Amino acid sequence: MVARRLLRDSLVGRGRVRFGEIGEELAVQELERQGYAILARRYRRRSGEIDIVAADGPSVVFVEVKARDGGAFGAGAEAINPRKRHRLTATARDYLARHHLLDRPCRFDVVAIEIASGAPRIELIRNAFDAAG
Repeated sequence: MVARRLLRDSLVGRGRVRFGEIGEELAVQELERQGYAILARRYRRRSGEIDIVAADGPSVVFVEVKARDGGAFGAGAEAINPRKRHRLTATARDYLARHHLLDRPCRFDVVAIEIASGAPRIELIRNAFDAAG
């Protein structure tokens, strides 16, 4: 499987950046499989970065990707501390304002990916946290 080979290569010699890119690509594939429309990837502002911005029906969804090469699966939402949440919400507000989407409902999802041996395990956590923290 191509994904498995890419994952192995990323762990062997291309470092954490490549590992993160592959995790993000797997997340995009899963989101599209579940009907999301991808609006932006790696949206960066001074306040921070959002891995993926997507539309799920009328909602704008800000997605944080947590890819791990072992350890606890599904702990992606717990890995987002209050400081990270603050940065994500500030960056999300910026995105909504710049794209004239302030009237649209929005939420924060997390895609947790565990990459160990075998096929990657992917979990989508809808409404992982809210802007209030």
